This record gives sequence, structure tokens and C-alpha cells, in this order.
Amino acid sequence: MRFNRLSAVIATCCAAMLSLSGCASSSASGELPPATFVALQEGPGEDYVIGPLDNLTIHVWRNPELGAEKIQVRPDGRITIPLVKDMPAVGKTPSMLEEDIRLQLSQYIEDPLVSVIVNEFAGTFSQQVRIVGATEKPASLPYRANMTVLDAMIAVGGLNEYAAGNRAKLIRFDKQSGRQREYELRLTDLLRRGDSDANVMLNPGDVIIIPESVF
Repeated sequence: MRFNRLSAVIATCCAAMLSLSGCASSSASGELPPATFVALQEGPGEDYVIGPLDNLTIHVWRNPELGAEKIQVRPDGRITIPLVKDMPAVGKTPSMLEEDIRLQLSQYIEDPLVSVIVNEFAGTFSQQVRIVGATEKPASLPYRANMTVLDAMIAVGGLNEYAAGNRAKLIRFDKQSGRQREYELRLTDLLRRGDSDANVMLNPGDVIIIPESVF
């Protein structure tokens, strides 16, 4: 009788341990595919969202006096150009802002053609890539089209002497699940051994966390 009870307890504990190990594996960090070489694109992507202090150029075809060269988005998120006062710009893509300006100007001129160019950009908080931990200069960087981990690490001066680069993590928000996912990065292999397979593409809002070595 005692043996049967002991067997039942052991079986229950084993089942619990298997259940816990299954949960852990489902939340374990995944792997990102290596970055592929693409044509360099210095500016933001087509879906870039304008942020405070971004620098814009606005052209109105055949009406240059209605545009503006290198106008900065104000801290309140608005811009002002001839005939368009206090237009909200933050949170819009350039194409969305073009359409809003076009609608305003259509009250004064017929079928205006408007183009918005982002000259210098900082982006909204969700459009930035943040690098924290054991790097030479932790920073929040504006996301650029085709941006890779290597681009981000060059911008922050690489790893510092205490970095455990191959234990770095990339935190990314997964829109489908509505949760954050964690991925492993091999920054030491990438930066100090030249392993191009360790380079991966970044997304807006990514966070790179670099721990220090434990001596």
C-alpha cells in the first residue's frame, strides 16, 4: 500500500516537471535569420512615422512659395507652412502628411500636388532602436530602412571590454501574439570574429540588451 502511494507521488512529480519543462521551452528565445545584403538606404522606410524634431522639406508643385525647406517639427508635433497653420505631423507617415496638406491647400488652389521629404529624423519612441548594457555608449537610435544589428553596434561604438557579447538578447514586440519575444544575439562572433551569419535585421522598436561578463 505504501509502495503504491509512493509510486503515485513520484508519477505526479514527474508529470509536473515535464509540464514545467514544456512551458519553459515554449517561451525560450528563438533564432533570427541572418541579414541579407541589400542596397543601402539612408533614409527612413516608406512606413516611417514622423516624430518630434524631425526635419522636413515640403514641395508644392508649381507653387514653390507654398512649400518649406528644412522645416522642423515642433515639440508639440505640429508644423506651419504658408496657408497651412499648426498642421499635426507627429504620428503620420510622409504620405499621410502629404494628403492632409493637399486637402488644406485645395481650398486655395486647384489640385495641388504635395510631396514631403524627411531630411533628418529621430522618429517616435516606437520607431527607435535602443541599445543598453555593456556597450561604449548606450543609445536610442532612429530606425532606418534595412537597419541591421551591425549598423546599430557601429553607431554605439561596439562592445566595451566587459561585454559578454554572445549572451546578448534582442527584445521584439510580436504584433501577432501581442507579446514580447526574446532572441539570442552573438555580438562577439559578429564584431570580433567577423561572423556575418550573426548579423540580423532589426525592426522599429527593437531593444538590444548586452550583459557584462561574470568574473
